[in-house]
Amino acid sequence: MFTLLIQKEEDVPLDGKVVLVTGSSRGLGKEMAIQLASSGAKVVVNYFSNAEVAERVVDEIRQYGGEAVALQADVRKEEEVNALIANIKEHYGQPVDVLVNNATGPQPELSLEDVSWEDYLNQLEFFVKAPLLLVKAVMGDMKEIGYGRIVNIGSEVVELGNAHFSNYVTAKSSMVGMTRSWANELGEFGITVNMVHPGFIPVERHGTVSDDTITSYTSDMALQRMGNPKDIADTVSFLCSDQASFMTGQILTVNGGKTFGM
Repeated sequence: MFTLLIQKEEDVPLDGKVVLVTGSSRGLGKEMAIQLASSGAKVVVNYFSNAEVAERVVDEIRQYGGEAVALQADVRKEEEVNALIANIKEHYGQPVDVLVNNATGPQPELSLEDVSWEDYLNQLEFFVKAPLLLVKAVMGDMKEIGYGRIVNIGSEVVELGNAHFSNYVTAKSSMVGMTRSWANELGEFGITVNMVHPGFIPVERHGTVSDDTITSYTSDMALQRMGNPKDIADTVSFLCSDQASFMTGQILTVNGGKTFGM
């Protein structure tokens, strides 16, 4: 449980901003939505299929004084993305100021013998196609306003190069070049584009994680402890704020020193 303490202007760096977090009904996305709401944002909790879980996130945010709405969309489909952005404008009466591309799907671990091009495409749909559709849908308003924040959620696997995971590693790696290219193209309009690489942080999708797995993962980590979802959400919140207004095209790895960046 978290507590929203919205009292002073300096406590609400995103006051009045509309923030869309894709795939935010659970896991890291849920924590991002909660953290951004605590910064004063009007949050859109995007979900794919489980409306009940998404509404719980909204209820939690509202219970502590935040503002949020749950909206369904498959962000891999252009017509649904366009409808989502239109619904956000209708609900809040203003366009999206901040976009966090977090949505993900199944992440099968496959050897090179077993992986197929279709497996690669499935990951590219989430991590390249969906962010592209979303940025195209929101950037017109951002350009007109002269302000925007885009944060892409990557993964430390880009730096680790995990074996038997090339479909996922390749798609997340593509986001790096995409982030930097977008940053160069959109910077003149006051729009920043950055990326966060989370480390391995167990959430619902991971189920029960054994002590041996945790020990193995943290043994060569500088901080030698697991992180938690709020560690990622805090970094995302910073990149969305004006405190990071002079940062763009950057890749921030948040994994306790498991790796040391690109």
